[in-house]
Amino acid sequence: MPNPPSGPAISVTGLRKSYGDKVVLDGVDLRVAEGTVFSLLGPNGAGKTTMVQILSTLIRADGGRVRVAGHDPARDPDAVRAAIGVTGQYSAVDRFLTGEENLILMADLHHLGRAQGRRRTAELLERFDLTEAASKPAATYSGGMRRRLDLAMTLVGDPRIIFLDEPTTGLDPRSRRTVWRIVRDLVAGGVTVFLTTQYLEEADELADRIALLDHGRLIAEGTADELKRLVPGGHIRLRFADAGGLESALRALGEGYLDEDALTLQVPSDGSVRSLRGLLTRLDDRSIEIDELSVHTPDLDDVFLALTGRPDDKESVR
Repeated sequence: MPNPPSGPAISVTGLRKSYGDKVVLDGVDLRVAEGTVFSLLGPNGAGKTTMVQILSTLIRADGGRVRVAGHDPARDPDAVRAAIGVTGQYSAVDRFLTGEENLILMADLHHLGRAQGRRRTAELLERFDLTEAASKPAATYSGGMRRRLDLAMTLVGDPRIIFLDEPTTGLDPRSRRTVWRIVRDLVAGGVTVFLTTQYLEEADELADRIALLDHGRLIAEGTADELKRLVPGGHIRLRFADAGGLESALRALGEGYLDEDALTLQVPSDGSVRSLRGLLTRLDDRSIEIDELSVHTPDLDDVFLALTGRPDDKESVR
């Protein structure tokens, strides 16, 4: 196993890349902490694929400083490749080979000895729940099984950093959740995951930090909760047993959208514990009883649309 980086798993400063007059990456800065999931989102043409290609040594940057596992991809690509694994959107599985044969092939490509390669293959087949299907051609696998095999193949070389490009595209909900569990297990073991996804809920579910790339620039970065607080629309919805309680609450709070038919009051809020505590204290001081309370915050779809000005359909976030 390659030695883990002493600093961040990935560090990028002033990254630039152009194709002719087309600027694809325009001075991007980012840091990915070791043992975390970092998700990069952005509309088509934002520069996500180019970013991953640079970080994984497939193309060279025009400028800026890049370190992956402590190494410069341009000057020491072999050291970077020894530390990373890449799972693309489209499976790299050979459909005519069995699951076991696919893994043994990867072990050979990583120059593992025969005995070590077979041990590693057996470990991964068991880890990814593929032992029973090991001797069957990959062409007979379901989409979820092929994706699990694809991830297992990425792990043959025991990488410390994994680039996942839209890992659950086309999978059914159960298979998607299986992949999510695998990603969480990898991170719990110290692996760093750099994730691009077309599913905003996937980034919300998995990522420790999320960056939004648009027109070659990072326009926002933070945790999912931090990004959600960047856009308006958060509120606390209160429902009361009678009109008297509803009117008393409106007077006590001094603001809110009143729905007399539903006996509800919608109060603007960032959804934080501090905001909720303050609201409840003001109502409690006046002995106003609440029948039902719910907190509503913007989701990542709202963030994406507000910050990029584009519809948040699937085509926009690839």
